[in-house]
Amino acid sequence: MLDLFKLPLLASKEGADVDKLITYVHLLMLALFVGWAAYFLYAIFRFRQKRNPKADYLGVTNHASNYIEIAVAGIEGVLLFAFAIPLWAHAVDRFPEEKDSTVVRITGRQFNWIARYPGADGKFGSNRVDLVTAENMMGLDKSDPAAKDDVVAEGSEVVVPVDKPVIAHISSLDVIHSFKVVPLRVTQDANPGMSIPLHFVPTKTNTYLIQCSQLCGNGHYAMKGYFKVVPQAEYDAWLQSKSGAAAKPAANYE
Repeated sequence: MLDLFKLPLLASKEGADVDKLITYVHLLMLALFVGWAAYFLYAIFRFRQKRNPKADYLGVTNHASNYIEIAVAGIEGVLLFAFAIPLWAHAVDRFPEEKDSTVVRITGRQFNWIARYPGADGKFGSNRVDLVTAENMMGLDKSDPAAKDDVVAEGSEVVVPVDKPVIAHISSLDVIHSFKVVPLRVTQDANPGMSIPLHFVPTKTNTYLIQCSQLCGNGHYAMKGYFKVVPQAEYDAWLQSKSGAAAKPAANYE
């Protein structure tokens, strides 16, 4: 049934429930469209002028329409309480443990994405907006030892290992952006001054397009990035290479 509407490639564990909800809602809309279209044609034929030359101001006396409306409301209630609310609860309340997850902070700016990972100590260093410069885009606090080994990837590239929970904290440096990766079924506004977490489990290795789905300025059309899901060993090697590269220009934080 999930292939009925030819939805895009699915590459996350949680996305299956999203696709189910999309499919059921569209099936309901299709049933309503066909039903009301059929009734509309019936009404045109049944109450045509030739058969009813004189208007009847009493109208319909049965309660069929009421029963249909109650049935539609009941189906919508099932979709809401059986699918939508549990899906939302899982998205906002049931986060995986950080120790078992890949934790990354993804920040939007005009017009690219910046990914930040904790270093070997597993801790993010502190940062402040007043420390943001062209050389220190994330405003890392050079006096915080935990910040010295943080990995900052500024090339609009986010890399995570496959089949492992990801906790992504979404934020913005300037205006409202929106982080969207269709195959992961993930969309989250990036608001300046806020850090909004989301979580998912990527299930297929590939490189996916990161879109900004909020109009964020004249360069909005070019604000894209690449979300790479790779095997764990490849991720470890990538992070190590970035850590080594970050260690060399450490003077940027000194």
